[in-house]
Amino acid sequence: RGRPFGRPVLVMRRHAQGMSLAELLICLSLLGFLAAIGVPPLLQASAQRRLELAASEVRGAMYLARSLAIRHSVNAAVKFHLDDGQLSYTLYRDGDGDGVLNADIRSGVDPRHGPTHRLSHAGNDVRFGFPPGRAPRDPGDPRRRHDRLDDPIRFNASDLASFDPWGGATPGTAYMTDGTHLLAVRIPGRSARVKWLLYDPLTERWN
Repeated sequence: RGRPFGRPVLVMRRHAQGMSLAELLICLSLLGFLAAIGVPPLLQASAQRRLELAASEVRGAMYLARSLAIRHSVNAAVKFHLDDGQLSYTLYRDGDGDGVLNADIRSGVDPRHGPTHRLSHAGNDVRFGFPPGRAPRDPGDPRRRHDRLDDPIRFNASDLASFDPWGGATPGTAYMTDGTHLLAVRIPGRSARVKWLLYDPLTERWN
């Protein structure tokens, strides 16, 4: 007596299962489409955010050097290093009254102040340098382009960001990139006000 009802129930179950599978395939297709659209911008935003965090660390290192100079009434400087693909920095203080110099650092006249610190958000793809392509415009003089892309840390003729006991600084810029974006950590004048700017290659402007 139960057989006449068994076959329709089985057909209805198979039909229901078929509809669920079709709906699942549609959902997976939609998710794949949305992922293809959304993931690249998300990755790009994540890479830019990491670059901004690295720039904030560089700016923080410069402010540490400025604090050291004011607190101990000496000339002080921050020097950045690249070791095994990792970026780090060291603070130095003037040992002979002529400012912090690379030659005096090498000879030991200008001593190191504390240990070398690693930049946790830099290294590998995030580094000091410029992305490939057309040379960017100089943030200090937008009429001209950079002509030395092999020199991303520029504080006058040195790679030392130097500060004096009165809060002044050597003007200059450290350029950072992740291979796509370009960011400048900049001391525009003697006031030692450190800021960073992001370069827009389409408009060729620093923002």
